[in-house]
Amino acid sequence: MSNHPVRRRRVSRLVQAAVLAFGTAAAVLPATSASAAPEPVLPQDDPFYQPPSPLPAGKPGDVIRSRQAKFALAPSVKSWQVLYRSEDAKGAPTAVSGTVLVPDKPWTGKGKRPVVSYTVGTRGIGDQCAPSYTMTTGLDYEQFTINDLVNKGWAVVVTDMQGLGTPGPHPYIVGRAAGRNALDVVRAAQRLPEAGLDPAGPVAVAGYSQGGSTAGWAAELAGSYAPELNLKGVSAGGVPADPVAMGKFLDGGLGAGLMFMAGLGFDAAYPELNIDGALNDAGKKLKQDFQNLCLVSFDVVPALGATVFRRIADFSTRDILNDPAWKARFNENKLGTVKPTVPVFQSHAFVDQLVGFEQGDALHRDWCKLGTNLTWKTYGAAEHATGFLRAWPDAVNFLTDRFQDKPAKSNC
Repeated sequence: MSNHPVRRRRVSRLVQAAVLAFGTAAAVLPATSASAAPEPVLPQDDPFYQPPSPLPAGKPGDVIRSRQAKFALAPSVKSWQVLYRSEDAKGAPTAVSGTVLVPDKPWTGKGKRPVVSYTVGTRGIGDQCAPSYTMTTGLDYEQFTINDLVNKGWAVVVTDMQGLGTPGPHPYIVGRAAGRNALDVVRAAQRLPEAGLDPAGPVAVAGYSQGGSTAGWAAELAGSYAPELNLKGVSAGGVPADPVAMGKFLDGGLGAGLMFMAGLGFDAAYPELNIDGALNDAGKKLKQDFQNLCLVSFDVVPALGATVFRRIADFSTRDILNDPAWKARFNENKLGTVKPTVPVFQSHAFVDQLVGFEQGDALHRDWCKLGTNLTWKTYGAAEHATGFLRAWPDAVNFLTDRFQDKPAKSNC
């Protein structure tokens, strides 16, 4: 990147605008490097991310390949990139990439070293958005929260989720895919000999916004999909739990671009929906503009700016939210129908402008009706981004108590 001061200021403004638009905080610190790790290469140009075809025989969580990697902001951590088996929204095998981080220092706490599956917020849908790549560059906007977990001596695993880094489109906000990906990266880390993690060790999942949805799905799926994991608790904040409610909330609002990206994500997971058949000329152009969009990029502001306060009708020939085929898939990916088997911390900002409070409250009530051990906390005078910052200490304290086997008391 050029050192020209005008260019640097422009990049800074774009990053800030994107972060505010998607509701997450950014931290960019000086990078350090590990001499044994390769220099970062864009995933689309890196053979590591290209899975063998056909996939080798195995089961979810099996490591296809791994390599030592950089983690730019934590020199006292061992880091690996992994390509592992997982499943897509329909249960078909797929290859997903991710990162495994293990502190250098021996674990001196109670029992075995804990593992946290950290589920990231919205990145975009381009391969270069993959956290396993952005974390090697020092430009990942969630590295400060990941670093906070590592500094507690916990191992941290981060799934890229299907289609970020690896070939194929990313099924953005499709929970049945993302939840499996987040559980399988824990399995992969525990099966990676170099990481030295005990398969019986304690596990937690934590995420906010899109990551909150992924964490919520991990909570609902774990009992049936990964019952062998010693899951202790889940933290899910700012959760977009109901795709139909999300679409109605965002239609014509500030975050209309998220709604459009969700349409592309569901089309990626369920190609029979055929989004191209529902787009008008403006929608087809917008789809092209979004194809390789990442939150931290030069083109994010004009692309998102084209959607602010726009409606579905501006880009489509019919109402997708009420189309029977689309609605069926949306409802398949609605949280709140299965009781999580572990304690859950759920948080929401009261004036969240991107994930409406009413939706979070509906999930809270649904989980409570199912008998979930739920700690529900709201933050007044907070919107999406500040809700994340205010919830983070509470989320970490919740995970700390779960790893120490302290009982969680539901406030349903």
